[in-house]
Amino acid sequence: MIDPLSEIITLLRPRAVFTKSISGAGRWGVRYSDFGHPGFCTVLDGACRLVVDGQEPLVLEAGDFVLLPTTPGFTLSGFEPVTPTFIDPKAAPIPGDEVRHGDRDGPASVRLLGGYFVFATEDAGLLVSLLPAQVHVRGAERLSILVRLLTEEAAERRAGRDLVLARLVEVLLIEALRLTQRPDASPGLLRGLADQRLAEAIRAMHGNPARSWTVAELAKAAGLSRSAFFERFTRNVGVAPMEYLLGWRMAMAKDLLCNHNAEISDVAERVGYGSASAFSTAFSRHVGEAPGRYARAETEG
Repeated sequence: MIDPLSEIITLLRPRAVFTKSISGAGRWGVRYSDFGHPGFCTVLDGACRLVVDGQEPLVLEAGDFVLLPTTPGFTLSGFEPVTPTFIDPKAAPIPGDEVRHGDRDGPASVRLLGGYFVFATEDAGLLVSLLPAQVHVRGAERLSILVRLLTEEAAERRAGRDLVLARLVEVLLIEALRLTQRPDASPGLLRGLADQRLAEAIRAMHGNPARSWTVAELAKAAGLSRSAFFERFTRNVGVAPMEYLLGWRMAMAKDLLCNHNAEISDVAERVGYGSASAFSTAFSRHVGEAPGRYARAETEG
């Protein structure tokens, strides 16, 4: 069965970059500026407070896992009032085994493993927009194990390290996101997939992106009337059905052009256009430049 979530994660091509042990003690608080790259952490023991810009404050406890697909600004602190210390997340990480916030010598009130990674695809912005802004999972034993494995692998220089890290990050992402695949999730792909009727339509689009889909055909796949389907899809996924399909086709096209050296005529056929010229016109309108020029720029860059 077609799995849209796995397809999107594969197309994003996440790559692990940095992991670190973090602890806090005494009266402490740190403020991170907007970072842009996906960040994550798991709480090993203790507790702390996390306030992400635009989200409700969270109390993190042992076993909790947090994923921020775009990592906006956030504050991490203990529970005593404090003026947080500013940290630039783009600065080089401090060498050493652990980053300590607050009292350098006192017993830690919380210990975390955290890190970030990047998406290799140029089109990450579009695809990340379909994911929740903040993922918080309690009692995430499997996720904690994955973060530990990531941390251990990143610290070593063993053969196959990059491939292992890439696969671990993919599994981490899928495991975290499948746990938020609920009807009450924020609008996006996960909320759409949690709706069994909409999931049928989404799987149909991913299963045959070259087909000349209409809203009526997708509504039939979902077992809904055309108007009910359009309203329900737009409300749950956050974009209209044809907008979602166009975005997915163009994401596929970019991947085929840049990572598979596909001919423009082949790409056009695979993403549902009757001719290379029709595809080029649609691609140029959507991306802002012709597919050939786009592919050359990405390859040379």
